[in-house]
Amino acid sequence: MIETLQHLPPAADSHGALAAQFTDLAPPLTARQAAIEAARCLYCYDAPCMRACPTGIDVASFIRNIHDQNINGAAIGILKANIFGGSCARVCPTEILCESACVRNHYAEREPVKIGLLQRHAVDNARFAGHPFQRAPATGKTIAVVGAGPAGLSCAHRLAMLGHDVVVFEARPKAGGLNEYGIAKYKLPGEFAQQEVDFLLSIGGIDIQYGQALGDNLQLHDLHARFDAVFLGLGLGASRRLGLTGEDAPGLMAATDYIAALRQASDLSRLPVPRRAIVIGAGNTAIDMAVQLKRLGADEVTLVYRRGFDAMSATGHEIEIAKTNFVRIKTWASPLEVLFDDAGRVAGMRFEETRMDDARLARTGAFIEIAADAVFKAIGQAMAPPPELDTLAQDLWQEGGRIVVDAALRTRVPGIYAGGDCVALGQDLTVQAVQHGKLAALAIHNDIVAEAAWPT
Repeated sequence: MIETLQHLPPAADSHGALAAQFTDLAPPLTARQAAIEAARCLYCYDAPCMRACPTGIDVASFIRNIHDQNINGAAIGILKANIFGGSCARVCPTEILCESACVRNHYAEREPVKIGLLQRHAVDNARFAGHPFQRAPATGKTIAVVGAGPAGLSCAHRLAMLGHDVVVFEARPKAGGLNEYGIAKYKLPGEFAQQEVDFLLSIGGIDIQYGQALGDNLQLHDLHARFDAVFLGLGLGASRRLGLTGEDAPGLMAATDYIAALRQASDLSRLPVPRRAIVIGAGNTAIDMAVQLKRLGADEVTLVYRRGFDAMSATGHEIEIAKTNFVRIKTWASPLEVLFDDAGRVAGMRFEETRMDDARLARTGAFIEIAADAVFKAIGQAMAPPPELDTLAQDLWQEGGRIVVDAALRTRVPGIYAGGDCVALGQDLTVQAVQHGKLAALAIHNDIVAEAAWPT
């Protein structure tokens, strides 16, 4: 996965020293801090924070439970709406969701209630004798879920709660999807992602089969024939290309591939680390990549974006993280050419400066060059093309290369549902994927129940 960087030296520090750079980005609240913060909540009726949460967590209720020292009750309230409440408390952009909507979020108060940290406090400190949710009586139905990421596992868990059996097909060796392979290591450190998966699976009724890839050893038309319903939580597995000559040269790779290697590395000191690096992109993945390179010991990391700061999809909070970690951010520069050394390896990039001209991005004819030992693309992900021989799959890949679904996550093919980043609906956020899985499970259940009620 990381062969393109094998000519670079390994990290200059020991594994222990580097691991210390990937502990929790924000330390957890103490019990005293949580009590004080919970007391700030006004427990609003029709709370705007709850309406801002994609999964509809009853924020006021769980915070009141924390205030009343009912941690288990707070956690159950969170997990009932979002079974990935622990990871979402760490990775959600709360500053643009629930905390942005908080009525305390105004000039006089200075800051909203720390909803994300309170959610983490509840889930991390809950102590259950067993799984907090019980399965309904068995329905005798079995549903296939393709993809063991947040969308797929959220769907599987809700289906299991409703009494269905679920078989999850996952291409990679571990479940968790983006949480396991794509989130910055300082946001979900250690084995947290796998511990959350283990907790989710403890409800029972969910079987995960690994090494199963759609279009390889798995065909959608076969699943459609064998199971009572199919849910596709495929994510976006293909990295977009820059469209430049030399894009496959040593030293140029997708940021998501490096992040995955970093998250799976048992010895961080063996990772190849460039002394100077360029990250192309403007989203949270670009920030994650740039910050982690700095924490691994890179001397210079420059994040380059073709538009201005106000157009960056990364949140203001994420941009501040980059600045705090001494990432240089260069805006108004569009990739033009990869520069190579005598051995044909990446030596930098040439960019053309840009500007806005009547609301359109225009090139200026001025050029800049940035030296680098490696270049990382973080310009977005796309869906892999549908399997050539699977006509059913080809029928579903529609709008912009994604799967079109209705509000209940039904595709155009009866019995097949989809959610998460692979659908043309909503934001590409973990919390949104969790909600998609939950809503799809409810739709699957309702459709199966309605079908069973039809007269024969």
